[in-house]
Amino acid sequence: MNDVTHILAAIERGDPKAADQLLPLVYDELRRLAAQRLAHERPGQTLQATALVHEAYVRLVGSGEPPRWEGCGHFFAAAAEAMRRILIEEARRKRGKKRGGSLARHDLDGGEVAASSDVDVLALDEALDRLAVRDNEAARLVKLRFFAGMTMLEAARALGLSERTVERLWAYARSFLRVELGQSGD
Repeated sequence: MNDVTHILAAIERGDPKAADQLLPLVYDELRRLAAQRLAHERPGQTLQATALVHEAYVRLVGSGEPPRWEGCGHFFAAAAEAMRRILIEEARRKRGKKRGGSLARHDLDGGEVAASSDVDVLALDEALDRLAVRDNEAARLVKLRFFAGMTMLEAARALGLSERTVERLWAYARSFLRVELGQSGD
């Protein structure tokens, strides 16, 4: 990942060729994270992992002002946040009145529309906003774990914390979100 850090620094300096060099190096990891995230979405999700990666990448690197990256962990945390925002925008778009509002979608074969373990992305986003007010670091951890699919060790590195601290923070965040989302399980 050392190459990634150098390319991120080049992007920050305004090197126009650096963004083209970055995508091949991070694409597989971003695609893996996107696929993990989309696997947890409700049935009927039309956004594909490739499209999610490309949209997130454009938001991260394609903007006018070069971003300031503090390393790979910061880049992947920003990618997780970008993916989260894209999924939330997609969920809001689908819920819009133009698209049927709160009407439920049902498969023609009569199967279950969503598994009981599915999470409403909009409700989760609102709960994350409330968590961020109380503990911003816990909210960042949830974004890395839930939206980027990072392991505890990867999230600990991205946040610059010990794995044990992240485990305690994860337990707190899960408890908070269970209460906020009215759930009793994980």
